[in-house]
This record gives sequence, C-alpha cells and structure tokens, in this order.
Amino acid sequence: MELECAAQHYDWGKKGMTSSVAQLIKSSSPEVKIDDDKPYAELWMGTHPNGPSFIKTTKESLAEFVSKESNSHILGDKVTEIFGNTLPFLFKVLSVDKALSIQAHPAKDHAAELHKLFPAIYKDPNHKPELAIALTPFQALCGFRPTQEICYHLKSIPELVALCGDQDVVNDFLNHCQDNDDAKTHLKKCFKALLTYATTDGNSNIVAQQLSNFLNRLSQMDNDSREKLNGNLFERLHKDFPGDIGCFGIYFFNYITLEPGEALYLGPNVPHAYLFGDCIECMACSDNVVRAGLTPKFKDVPTLIEMLSYESQSYDKFKPERLNEFTETFKPPIKDFAVNKIEVTGSCNFIPVNSPSILIIIHGSAKITDKVYRRGSVLFIAANVELTVTNLDEDKTLIFQACANV
Repeated sequence: MELECAAQHYDWGKKGMTSSVAQLIKSSSPEVKIDDDKPYAELWMGTHPNGPSFIKTTKESLAEFVSKESNSHILGDKVTEIFGNTLPFLFKVLSVDKALSIQAHPAKDHAAELHKLFPAIYKDPNHKPELAIALTPFQALCGFRPTQEICYHLKSIPELVALCGDQDVVNDFLNHCQDNDDAKTHLKKCFKALLTYATTDGNSNIVAQQLSNFLNRLSQMDNDSREKLNGNLFERLHKDFPGDIGCFGIYFFNYITLEPGEALYLGPNVPHAYLFGDCIECMACSDNVVRAGLTPKFKDVPTLIEMLSYESQSYDKFKPERLNEFTETFKPPIKDFAVNKIEVTGSCNFIPVNSPSILIIIHGSAKITDKVYRRGSVLFIAANVELTVTNLDEDKTLIFQACANV
C-alpha cells in the first residue's frame, strides 16, 4: 500500500528544493508546492502521533490499520508477540542544514520514568535507539573522544577551561586521563562543570565573552593550528548558535563524516549531534530527546549529565551485512528495527521478512509487482510478502526498507 507521509519543518532543515526531503516529496507528488523559504527537515514514515502516515487510497491512518485485531497477520507473529498490534519503528529521511542539538536518548526504563515525571517534555515512555545511514557526506558528533584528544583540547583552549569554572576539576581529569575507571569519573565532573557553569544565572555574558575570545584567537592562527582545533566547524556552529556553550562540545565529542552508504548506530545514553547532510534514519517509535546545547529548545542539563555513558573512544561506523548481490542489511542489537539497503539493476525478488516493513525509493524508479513507483514513493508491506521488483532507471534504483529486527 502506498503511503502519504508527514514532513517536519524544523528550523535546522535545508530549505526548499535544496532539501532531499522536499525533492522526494515533489518527485512522488508533483502537485505539491514546495516553498523555497521553508525548511524541509524530516520525512516521517510510520505511526508516531506527531507525524502519522496515511494509506494513500483509503486515507486511513497507518496506526489505525495495523492496530485492528483482524489485521494482526499483517504484522507477523513475532512482532505481535513482542510489540502487540503496533509498528515498533519510525522511519525517516533527514536533511540537515545546521546542527541539531547536543542530545542523548534514554534507555527504556529511564524513558518510562521521565515520561511519568515530566509528560509535557518526554511525551512517550519508549526508548529511542537510532541508526543513521548517509545519503550525502554527513557530519556528526557522536560519543566522547578518546581521553588523550580531550586532554589536548583542554590544554590548547584556555577559554574552554575557564568555562569549566573550577581549575581543580580540569586538573583532576588531566591527571587521571590514563586510567579508564578514574577517567570516566573525572570526565563526568569536568563535563558537568562546563554545562552547569553555562546554565548558572549571571554567567551567560561570561560564556559569550569566552566564545568571542576564542573566535578572535582562531582568526589569528595559521591553517594547521586551526585545522587541529576544527576552527571552521567552531565558527560555523557559533554563527548558527551565538553564545551557546554547546559550540565547545566539538572538543569533547568525536567529529566524523560519513560517506554515502556509511552508518552510525546510537544506543541509549550516547551523546550526539547531527551537523550537516542528508541521511536515512530509523529508530524505535519514540520522540524522546534530552538536550543540553546547540538549541533554542528546553535543555535538561541535570538529566543529561547523569544519564550519559562516559566511554571515551573513537566512534566506529556501523557495518552492514551483505545478504545477496543487491541487498545489505544494517541490524542493530535491538529488536525494534533493522534497515535493508537495496540496489536494483535488473529484476529481483525481495527477501520476505516476518515483520511489516516500510520502503522508500531514494533514486530511480521501479515496477513493484504490477505497478510503477518513482523516486519518493513510500510503501507499506505486510509481513511475509514476497515482492518482485524491476528496475526502470538507466542506472539503478536505490531503495531503503525498514522492518522489525525479529
């Protein structure tokens, strides 16, 4: 069944037809007018109430359709057993023009607790592990850097040290960065000192001044020194979020660029921020986010500080497993979702899965069973259904398919 899906117009999204989200919408629905001045940040494919999908022919919501007891066979026995009559994942396309907030997502028990205590902020009780697969070169911050890299930055940036408020806290971290257990404890204290200083009444002017001081110093550095301190990135972040302490987050977190087809998996309590580019994203069906910087939205610093995993290491890209000549699968260590990347050059049969799935055509066009679908088409597929797909493009058709990982 073809779906009509919701676009989200968050401020950080790419505008108009520069956005992959807008391009996909326009390609699948030529009658839709795209506003050149409007950000098209995310395309949501699934049942989440903040952006539900609808069946194109009947206009029934996908959430209502899958929740019917008579449709339980559509979900497959494993999904019904584990998740009930619900779709356990939310599938997205993201087009990022400026940084999303420095954030993390709570583990399942913690998510339920936060929802109970603060339902207006944390609007559902579910966890939100997520997988991002790059469609273009995609920049992100993810996880704490190796301690030696953090130490280098603390020694090189006195403005950053000043904003930690307590030189002894910084020195303790520098003195214990070789010991894994002690390093975690002192990294937490150091990061807490930075974020707490920034949120203390009366300190916002000092934060702004130290950011300005560092910008001035960057402008006087040679290219090699600027590159070691990611000077261009710092300047870009400060331009988008002037006076935000989160600009200094790049010196605590790994800064990576994914090439198209490369992926990141973000489990609970891993700090991260997407910075620029377009990606496919899949997650558990939740919208719970704990934020601490690079955002005008509510920042829950105490919760974030306590929940983070303070593992300091280089962040590994998430590797797919090849299933056959045209399919590779990204299978995270949770049951809520997996994503297949499918490149069709001739004709092939999709591997049936014991789960409902949602697929989107990213490039090209294809005949699926007996109907032609173009770029941007989004389809809901019942569990255990085998599809015959024929490429109609001169090159190849690129499809992503999300399903439960059961």
